[in-house]
Amino acid sequence: MQVEVLETSELGDRSYVAHDGATALVVDPQRDIDRVEHLLAERGLACAAVAETHVHNDYVSGGLELARRSGADYLVNAADPVAFERVGVSDGATLTVGGLRVRVLATPGHTATHLAYLVEAVPGDGPGALFTGGSLLFGSVGRTDLLGDHRTEELTREQYRSARRLARLPGGTRVFPTHGFGSFCSSGSTGVVTDTSTIAEELARNEALLTDDEDAFAERLIAGLTAYPAYYAHMGVANLAGAGPVDLSAPTPVEPDELRKRLAAREWVVDLRSRTAYAAEHLAGTVSIELGGQMSTYLGWLMPWGAPVTLLGESAEQVAEAQRQLVRIGIDRPEGAAVGAPHDLAADADQLRQRRVVTFDDLAGLSAAERSAITVLDIRREDERASGGIDGSLHVPLHELLRRTDEVPARPVWVHCRSGVRAAIGCSLLARLGYETVHVDDTVDRAVELGLV
Repeated sequence: MQVEVLETSELGDRSYVAHDGATALVVDPQRDIDRVEHLLAERGLACAAVAETHVHNDYVSGGLELARRSGADYLVNAADPVAFERVGVSDGATLTVGGLRVRVLATPGHTATHLAYLVEAVPGDGPGALFTGGSLLFGSVGRTDLLGDHRTEELTREQYRSARRLARLPGGTRVFPTHGFGSFCSSGSTGVVTDTSTIAEELARNEALLTDDEDAFAERLIAGLTAYPAYYAHMGVANLAGAGPVDLSAPTPVEPDELRKRLAAREWVVDLRSRTAYAAEHLAGTVSIELGGQMSTYLGWLMPWGAPVTLLGESAEQVAEAQRQLVRIGIDRPEGAAVGAPHDLAADADQLRQRRVVTFDDLAGLSAAERSAITVLDIRREDERASGGIDGSLHVPLHELLRRTDEVPARPVWVHCRSGVRAAIGCSLLARLGYETVHVDDTVDRAVELGLV
């Protein structure tokens, strides 16, 4: 048995293809299934089954469409009230996929109906592969508050028991989680950095397996839960309904005059270029969310759900990559796109802007009078701020900024986060509202070194 890994680093997730050299089981596929189909074709594999560990809250699944296109069985918990035909599976069920045996294990916690799948070759010629979804992660477990505060403690305790149930499998069993690689579906991090793991390794390091005190575990996990993206509220609904195919064809081109109208109407026009390029020149009213990293996460978190979005990129390839990231969270089609440098996209030179960029050294060098004339805005999350903030700074997490702008004084705002990436987003959001913003493109570690924190 072999396991192929398909990484979606932008969301912090992984999908998997387990196979015997001819027949494959696909686990937790992302919406853009062309990646899976390419891998299957490249390896000469027939997809016989697609399995979901749970109804996902952080992305729209491509499982239903992949099963339809390949004629595969679609394995979904029989207890999930889905609106489509599937092969309903429950705890203890055993299925055969080519030369593989698939055993279904109930692992509630991340969701109430969460499943794990233990896949073994028949006859067994090596360790099994355990696909744990959002249950047992590398060094941690999936978060347990996605079904609402009223169920968090119950699900946290179930998560603890589910993890320990999986820990009773043979030590050599390989562990393949869907979440835990930067996903907000993780409950926390123990600092584990690895690409592989086994049950034996998790027994030695996983926070859910290192204590026999369920009460202490539940208290610690719940206390460590942080904010998660607002668009999660729409993912479960989409997955229960079943998502259809995606359209990744090029968006409608938007000419400069139309672009100016959209900006004047305060529509979401997103500049995908690097924050450095954006600072050098951009169109007034655009939102800076650079394509690298978690572009779709922050756009989906900040933008009113269903609002039209126009994409601006340096190239058609940049726009296409953004489209791919956006369909994964259910933003199926942008209203349009424009490609080129800002001065080429401007209908009028008056639209062009630059942004001042500074470091924490610049902040440390201000006189008391200069410091009193500005607002230092920290847009890190609450859990990040808990480790300390710059003396006198205002703290408003990025995901709360648009509804709390009345707390930001009408004077120059120096915006910082942990590394500079989110600060660029925050600056652009405030600039759209008329604020004079300065981008602190630096790490908080430097602020600590300078004694600012």
